[in-house]
Formats: sequence, structure tokens, C-alpha cells
Amino acid sequence: MHLHIDWVIGSIGSIMADCVFCKIVNKEIPAKVVYEDSDVIVFPDIHPVKPIHLLIVPKKHVPDLLELSDDSILVAVRKTIQKMVKETKLNKRGFRVGINGGGAQAIDHVHIHLMGPMGKAAAM
Repeated sequence: MHLHIDWVIGSIGSIMADCVFCKIVNKEIPAKVVYEDSDVIVFPDIHPVKPIHLLIVPKKHVPDLLELSDDSILVAVRKTIQKMVKETKLNKRGFRVGINGGGAQAIDHVHIHLMGPMGKAAAM
């Protein structure tokens, strides 16, 4: 069975109609947003593996890292990661940044996991 997916084009770029993260971006699904700008939205993971576990999600729908060709998205994500690390003070307690792809991700929308505290700094 092949499902047809409808695309909706909005002011922020491509949005996939049935994507959970796109629905959060469009405020169709509530989330505890801790940061948002014109390119990125950040909210806690619903299944955290560390006391701080944030998802950094580009607003433009890109299903997988291998399909990401817009360097401006990478720049926006990098700046947001740096901002969130500093705001959560993980820069002093250790952190991990992770991205899943190639089918390893639970939701097919590029997103980055920021987790901490981590490592030897976490014990301090």
C-alpha cells in the first residue's frame, strides 16, 4: 500500500502535513517550547535520557540529514545548540549532541538531541 503525502508550503518553507514536528512548529500540537526563532524551535524530548534532553528542530521539513542541502539551516542549528548549551549551563557540566539518520530516527524530520550533564564534568 502506498500512502500519498500532501505537502503544505508556508512562510517558513516546506511543511509535511502529517509530521509531528511540523505540527509542533505550526502550533497544532502543544509543546513546552524553550526557544524559538524564525528557523529553529527547541523543546524537551518526551522520553529524556538525561536531566536535560532538548530537541533542536529546524522549522523547515527535511526528512533526513542526508537530504539536508541548505547550509543556512546548519548554521541556524549550530547557533541554537551553542545558545542552549550556555543557557542550560551544560558548557560547565558536560553535554552530548546527537543526530540520528538513515532510518534510526523515530520521527522523519531532521532534529538534534542535546543531552546532559555528561561525562566527568557531570559529577562536579
